[in-house]
Amino acid sequence: MLIHAHQSALLVIDPQERLLPALHEGRAMLAQLVRMASIARLLGVPVLATEQMPAKLGPNHPEIARLCDQTLSKQHFDACADGLLPIIPPVVREIIVAGCEAHICVLQTALSLLQQGYRVLPLLDACASRRAQDRDAAFDRLRAAGATPVTLEMVAYEWLRESEHPQFRAVLTMVK
Repeated sequence: MLIHAHQSALLVIDPQERLLPALHEGRAMLAQLVRMASIARLLGVPVLATEQMPAKLGPNHPEIARLCDQTLSKQHFDACADGLLPIIPPVVREIIVAGCEAHICVLQTALSLLQQGYRVLPLLDACASRRAQDRDAAFDRLRAAGATPVTLEMVAYEWLRESEHPQFRAVLTMVK
C-alpha cells in the first residue's frame, strides 16, 4: 500500500534541544527530521510537532521548529491525551511519526493513533532513544501493533510518485 502525500501528515515528537545530547545518535535523528520536514513542506504535507513540558525541558530544536506548521505542548507521553487529534487535518489518514524517545512518547502516541484508525508509519531513520535497545524494542512493538516502519527515502519517493513530479529535482537534492 503506497503512501499518499495528500492523505499524509508528518508528526515530529519532542525533538527538544535539551534532550538531543542524551539520545543515541540524536544529531543524526535531528538531521533526518529536518530533511523529512523540509520535503513535507515542499510537497504541501502538514508538519505537526509536540513538545514535552517545554517550560521544564525547553522548546524544540530551532532547526526543526521553523519547519512545523503547528506545535502542541503536552504533559502526557501520549500526545493524543493532550489534544493531538483535533489538530490533525481531516483529510489525513496516514501519519508518518518520528522523534524521541522512540520507546516512550513516539510509541505511546503511535499506539493511540493506531487505535483511532490512522495508518501509522514510524520513520526508522528519524526516531531515537537514549539506548539503541529501547529504540529497537519500540519498533518491534509498533510492528506487532500494526504500524509499518518506513525510511525517509521510501516516504519521499512515494509522495512524489514519479520523476516528472514538479518538485522531483528539489527533493532529490535533499535525499542525496
